[in-house]
Amino acid sequence: MLELRLVQGSLLKKVLEAIKDLVNDANFDCSSTGFSLQAMDSSHVALVSLLLRSEGFEHYRCDRNISMGMNLGNMSKMLKCAGNDDIITIKADDGSDTVTFMFESPTQDKIADFEMKLMDIDSEHLGIPDAEYHAIVKMPSSEFGRICRDLSSIGDTVVISVTKEGVKFSTKGDIGAANIVLRQNTTVDKPEDEIAIEMNEPVSLSFALRYMNSFTKATPLSGIVTISLSSELPVVVEYKIAEMGYIRFYLAPKIEEEEEETKP
Repeated sequence: MLELRLVQGSLLKKVLEAIKDLVNDANFDCSSTGFSLQAMDSSHVALVSLLLRSEGFEHYRCDRNISMGMNLGNMSKMLKCAGNDDIITIKADDGSDTVTFMFESPTQDKIADFEMKLMDIDSEHLGIPDAEYHAIVKMPSSEFGRICRDLSSIGDTVVISVTKEGVKFSTKGDIGAANIVLRQNTTVDKPEDEIAIEMNEPVSLSFALRYMNSFTKATPLSGIVTISLSSELPVVVEYKIAEMGYIRFYLAPKIEEEEEETKP
């Protein structure tokens, strides 16, 4: 028996909005410690890792480890039927091929339940090793979203460079080029406005803006985004989810092929 009751139901709606365009079908894994998901996008370029810890739920019952295969587009359609202030409960019986989403209004005067068929999804769980990163940038998530959006109107690749001067986002395309530099700024009134840069060594890597823009759909979940970079590793773009977990996106850097012109 599985029963998870989340008072802040809007969190689950935002999580689905953040990942449904990147991943079509995925297994949600429930254990005594939390509700999690790990899945690659359809082209096997990006990985998403989600964790909602059990203590973040008002009520959390998971008698045994269970994996529920769901189509995220269909799940999102069901969650759109919940009001932003609704309490969401997820229920599944052992051995059942369906999951039930129950939406309760805060005043308890309206209760709706939606049943969705589960899917059998083959997925391998990838071990993500803890790594030491050359540079870690913490910045306002809305600013990161805006930078990715602005740069994608000019090019399709972003180069993220971290030096002691700050972090630079640059792109170039047919119409021209753009560079946006952010300097460390930790003397702000609100913690979510600060730009903090930890750098062990300078790093400069290229990434597909199409994926970065997709990751920024998680912006409503957190005021702060953390970007961890290292030359041999995929970038990690992390959004904390209230006090209960995180959503992390992993993307391998693009290897730029420099064509040398051979002069006769």
